[in-house]
Amino acid sequence: MLLFSNPEDYMLPCLNKKLFGIECMGCGLQRSISLLIQGEFIAAFKMYPAIYSLILLLMVIIFNSVKPFKLSNKIITILGVITVSIIIGNYALKILN
Repeated sequence: MLLFSNPEDYMLPCLNKKLFGIECMGCGLQRSISLLIQGEFIAAFKMYPAIYSLILLLMVIIFNSVKPFKLSNKIITILGVITVSIIIGNYALKILN
């Protein structure tokens, strides 16, 4: 049954890692979401540090599309910059180690 099977059995493989042997900037996102669903919040952050800023960004974008608010563009821009900075910083640390 699907509910009792291992969620990692259904995850998409990283083609960048398979073809070139180098992780991409999105590596770990699927596993991080899976860990969040399982309630492993610290492990989810360790797997993909941008997970929480990305979720917050998506929530603001969705809320803004339903009910636009005054400072939405500034908030979305700031959250976008923070999220991209975390993703790039984490990727740089992976490459250097």
